[in-house]
Amino acid sequence: MKIWDKGIAVDKKIEQFTVGHDRELDMYLARFDVQASGVQANMLAQAGLISEEENGQLQQGLAELVAQLEAGTFTIEAEFEDVHSKIEFYLTEKFGDAGKKIHTARSRNDQVLTAIQLFLKDYTKRAAARTLELVEVLLQKAEQHHADLMPGYTHFQAAMPSSFGLWFSAYAEHLLLDLALFEAAHTVADQNPLGSGAGFGSSFPIDRLQTTREMGFGNLAVSSVGAQMLRGKTEKTVAFALAGMAATLAKMAYDLVLYNSQDLAFVELPAAFTTGSSIMPHKKNPDVFELIRARCNALQALPNTLMLATSNLPSGYHRDFQILKELLFEPMTQLLNILDIVLFALPQLRIKPDLLNQPKYDAVFSVENINQLIQSGTPFRTAYKQVGQAVEDGSYRPHREFQTTHLGSVHNLGLAEIHAKVARFRTDSALMAH
Repeated sequence: MKIWDKGIAVDKKIEQFTVGHDRELDMYLARFDVQASGVQANMLAQAGLISEEENGQLQQGLAELVAQLEAGTFTIEAEFEDVHSKIEFYLTEKFGDAGKKIHTARSRNDQVLTAIQLFLKDYTKRAAARTLELVEVLLQKAEQHHADLMPGYTHFQAAMPSSFGLWFSAYAEHLLLDLALFEAAHTVADQNPLGSGAGFGSSFPIDRLQTTREMGFGNLAVSSVGAQMLRGKTEKTVAFALAGMAATLAKMAYDLVLYNSQDLAFVELPAAFTTGSSIMPHKKNPDVFELIRARCNALQALPNTLMLATSNLPSGYHRDFQILKELLFEPMTQLLNILDIVLFALPQLRIKPDLLNQPKYDAVFSVENINQLIQSGTPFRTAYKQVGQAVEDGSYRPHREFQTTHLGSVHNLGLAEIHAKVARFRTDSALMAH
């Protein structure tokens, strides 16, 4: 069944090509299309376009579909083009004319777009909730290890004393920045396109404000032409959010792969989190973080991929948009899975103590040597040259008092402020609203 079928046969090969993977991908959209169809029926009844009895029948049938979705028994069989035709067929088979009326004042264009908007809006909230869980774990680790020192690196050269508290809190703060992109994606997805039809509205007395309220949209996409232009824009905005967060997670994964190596040995993964070699029995490979790095690097290509698929299209609907589901939906699931595995692995990470006691890191205290000279009245440039010369001629001795005096307070500074940022986000962000 096709909801656009006029009785003209379509060549099977053409049909197979144009349907593509829609049946599988539309399972992501099924509950949102059911939700929107229920609101559509309510609005049609309010407008007098269907009877209250017909609306009651439609709501009953849609509730049955919700039950099937929750039980995992809902399927889109091969005779249906997509989830939308399956739902309409189910309602028509069960209730006759009432099912045939559900599409009144609605095009497949705004029907599909509404389900996608609802799905992407819901996704941004789920991704944000999981990200905040990770932020909290990182902040807990930062507090737990604020006094555990590590060498900070620039140019892959040991540079200055740092701490695991600084490292963990840095990623917590950057994930909050990444959530700003999800906030933007949520704003774009939080527009109701239902009632825009094929892009030119409807002559029926529909109430678009009613459907906006009932579906929980924060905004109405007022222009019917503009509503159709959300297709592609919302997906691309979500893709940018995915790419931004993936970049942060890829960097974190790379750090941990590096820190887990024998040469640095800053951290250690439990043996159960590593894999081995088929010929080298000593190997404990951090495959989990290497795969996170690779998957996140691939996710960063998404915005460009979606832009290439849609960048030269004029206004209005085009079938090109169909492939956006193929390009985006599975990567969206991948990011949630990556967040899950990071949430699982990170609390088990073991931190190696007393790293800076190793003689090879003596030089990271050179700046503190300079600072102490400055405090005794030596000009900075003179102090810099004196310490540099001492490093070169072998007379340099690190001022390790820094390790036990004010380093802890310096590196602790900011945790309370980052916690405050989290609290403000929970209070102010639309992503946290129920």
